[in-house]
Amino acid sequence: MSDSSEEQSPFGRGFIAASIVIGAVVVCGAVLLIGSFTSSGTAPAAGQAQQQAVVPAPSNPSEPTATATPVNSRPVNSTGCNRSTGDQSVPQQPPAVDGWEVSSRIVVPRSSAFGPVKTDADGFRRCFAHSPTGAVYAAYSAYAAMADQDRVVATARKLMVPGPGADTLIRELQTDQSASGYTVPQVAGYRVIDASPDRVSLMLATSVDSAYMSLTLTLVWHGGDWLLQPPAAGEPVGAPFAQHRDLSDFVAWSGV
Repeated sequence: MSDSSEEQSPFGRGFIAASIVIGAVVVCGAVLLIGSFTSSGTAPAAGQAQQQAVVPAPSNPSEPTATATPVNSRPVNSTGCNRSTGDQSVPQQPPAVDGWEVSSRIVVPRSSAFGPVKTDADGFRRCFAHSPTGAVYAAYSAYAAMADQDRVVATARKLMVPGPGADTLIRELQTDQSASGYTVPQVAGYRVIDASPDRVSLMLATSVDSAYMSLTLTLVWHGGDWLLQPPAAGEPVGAPFAQHRDLSDFVAWSGV
């Protein structure tokens, strides 16, 4: 099966016009992708390994000002879940899990060692281990979070690395939102492309009928947690996308 010639995002329609984040999914046949989002972005980051709890990050509340407040106003080190760097080895085998649970209809892993340590009232999962393994856990949760198009703006505020790219993306989402009625496919496996202590790039493979589709994400360690790097200007989140006959290039890891 050849790579898709279209840059479509596998997550949802709300991101399409809004050039936001990951993509929803699907349709079948040759390429089953769901909505395409364009967006302006910035640099990436990440890390990997096992994690141990540690220092709470200092809060950096925003102050009122006469000038316009950035759309993505989440302050650095505001998560309250900063953790020390652990084992930085890339997980070449399925990581150990305490269990799998459903988040926005997507089955995601949970671990006392790798996270999430906290789940917000709206279901947003956060506080992952500062390691490549923690980043893999965070990527699964990011995919699930973006699948909920009803909360796409709120999710983007929490999930994206703050900056001009994220602000532009969120403004577009606020002015042009459309619900996606498509079903988002489950994650079937992952492949770490590159990993450093504060930046991890990886591919997530999703099952689409009898084949697989992959999207590419970069996570950055920012404010004591893994956040998603906005895509470059004019590119959809999750690009580049590809189709695969099987999971031979991935670590098969799924709760379904």
